[in-house]
Amino acid sequence: MSVLVGKPAPSFSSKAVQGENIIENFSLDQYIGDKYVVLFFYPKDFTFVCPTELHRFQEEIEEFKKRGVQVVGCSTDTEFSHWAWLQTPKNKGGIHGVSYPIIADTNKTISNDYDVLAGEYVHDDDGNLSVEGEMVAYRGLFLIDKEGIVQHQIVNNMPLGRSIKECIRVIDALQHFEAHGEVCPMDWQKGDDAMAATHEGVSGYLSK
Repeated sequence: MSVLVGKPAPSFSSKAVQGENIIENFSLDQYIGDKYVVLFFYPKDFTFVCPTELHRFQEEIEEFKKRGVQVVGCSTDTEFSHWAWLQTPKNKGGIHGVSYPIIADTNKTISNDYDVLAGEYVHDDDGNLSVEGEMVAYRGLFLIDKEGIVQHQIVNNMPLGRSIKECIRVIDALQHFEAHGEVCPMDWQKGDDAMAATHEGVSGYLSK
């Protein structure tokens, strides 16, 4: 699994769906210099754990907006699958009401570049192509700063849902460091005391 922290987030242009609209050329590049981005990958539309995560991000969308963060989802489903899921009511297993963009990584290239693709192509001794694993994304999450640099990443296996509280906590910690130059110890919460960055090289943690 690649570690992207401290590196530019892989760039891409792909189809995405937002509400009832299909976006032809969606890219995270549009947010550079303007917004932080939480990019999260999930395995499949119309499943069980996945909608709990997508709805939870929507429930906290105002908290992300207050922090200048754009939430973006992504899976290897097509834009048509995303669109249909977005039009399906929550009580029927859908994600109607989710307002942030959801990327269609149909070619699996984005999941591959972020190294969250569960499966891989292999050739046997006769040159025949097959797949090991399933060509869908693990539950990866990446916090990208305004300069387009990855500052935080986690990757969960498919049965393991993520924590929205931890996601917001890490955003608060990053923004506290940027504003005050103080580093945040374990379990730091917004409003807690942080630590002066007195050790030589601490500022390099977030170097571009």
